[in-house]
Amino acid sequence: MLERKLRMGMVGGGRGAFIGAVHRIAASIDGQIEMVCGCFSSDAERSKASGKDFFLPEDRVYSNYEEMMRAEAALPEDQRMDFVSIVTPNSTHFPVAKAALDNGFHVMSDKPATLDLDEAIALREIVKASGLMYGLTHNYTGYPMVKQARNMVESGAIGKVRKIVVEYPQGWLATRIEESGQKQANWRTDPKTAGASCCMGDIGTHAENLAEYISGLKITEMCAEFTTFVEGRPLEDDGNVLLRFENGAKGILHASQISVGEENSLNIRIYGETGGLEWHQLEPNTLLVKHIDRPTEVYRAGQGYLTEAAAGACRTPAGHPEGYLEAFANIYKNYAHCLSARLSGDQADPVMEDFPDIEDAVRGMAFLDTVVKSAGSNDKWTAMQIP
Repeated sequence: MLERKLRMGMVGGGRGAFIGAVHRIAASIDGQIEMVCGCFSSDAERSKASGKDFFLPEDRVYSNYEEMMRAEAALPEDQRMDFVSIVTPNSTHFPVAKAALDNGFHVMSDKPATLDLDEAIALREIVKASGLMYGLTHNYTGYPMVKQARNMVESGAIGKVRKIVVEYPQGWLATRIEESGQKQANWRTDPKTAGASCCMGDIGTHAENLAEYISGLKITEMCAEFTTFVEGRPLEDDGNVLLRFENGAKGILHASQISVGEENSLNIRIYGETGGLEWHQLEPNTLLVKHIDRPTEVYRAGQGYLTEAAAGACRTPAGHPEGYLEAFANIYKNYAHCLSARLSGDQADPVMEDFPDIEDAVRGMAFLDTVVKSAGSNDKWTAMQIP
């Protein structure tokens, strides 16, 4: 492994941004990554001001991402960034990732990977041709008890999976706050920056990824309905989807941003032939394990009975919450371990190879493409197809 920290650059995430700060905190938690450069805004002055906030040298704060990629690639190998973290609105994920890969830099991107499925497929080809690493922050897969649930399904602890119920309700877009200049609402509700979907693209893809991650099953067909409850909003703010999975299992996925009073109430229930699993993001340290012939068990983070992957995702003793930032950090930790192994010519720990990659990125965009088509169709079922 490398005997130094990995050097990270960032595109986006400057003053007034939300997710950029989350990425910076997550990347720094385990002490394996340091931010050395960035282009933090499409506005050159704001980018420079943000660079000062982060105490970066002026010559490592750039006015645009194209300049950043060229300048970093020209630096000596022991100074330039190792990878770039992309935390911009959806519409620029693809061009920034392409520029990074074309200049020899590994990529970690916020989700969704691209604006549409065509871009995701093109990006997959670029990643494969480059031989470089690509990671995607579907951060909910970083929770210890989510990994425990995945391992239990893999081991057959609940038998063949029959039904999956996953939901992600929020209430923050119950009114048209984008008209007030609220930055996060503004770009998410604008098709030019968000793409073909607001609610499903923003949080429904997290629910889809969580369902496939824990169950190990791929979605094959869906029947969707979109609703725009807030008048004048160009994209949907609520969605309901029936799912079919490759093994014959059935599913229900509900995502909403107009569910008044809800925060980030992501939760999932998986039912097999002999048992069931239930996890709630608002109570992330707990996994309920259900049985046909005995009482429900309560599994807790930090305990000695957890699987290796779940235990490795815990940072604190039992009874201390393993929250959103720590789960986010687990994506960065695993990515950093694998990148460090690659750069040093070592073999990565297989347990640490567990982070979303370009295939997850394409599946997320295929889900989004299919669910939009289904919602706009009178057909009962729409097949999910990935070129």
